[in-house]
Amino acid sequence: MKDLNSLMQQAQAMQQKLQDAQARMAESSASGTSGGGLVTVALKGPGEMTGVTIDDSLLVPGEGEILADLIVAAHADAKRKLDEINNGLMRDAAGPLAGMNIPGMPKLF
Repeated sequence: MKDLNSLMQQAQAMQQKLQDAQARMAESSASGTSGGGLVTVALKGPGEMTGVTIDDSLLVPGEGEILADLIVAAHADAKRKLDEINNGLMRDAAGPLAGMNIPGMPKLF
């Protein structure tokens, strides 16, 4: 019975760590750039866009397609960085269970 109590305490501690990691993920942020810094996109939490900065040199007629491509590329860069941060937070919270595929449990990075 002592082992079961110990297991339950470990499970509760892990659940708390995962909840803490999710709270930190909601506050995490990352910026991505493209075009050599001509476009910057800022993301927060699960991917909410919080800002876009566009160099004035791109705000000329005929540059719309290039600008659109640069925004998409900057967003992809920011999303990749944010995902790396958030995956690291979850790996840290999951501890030794990270990467394990336990039936009935969500995969923990």
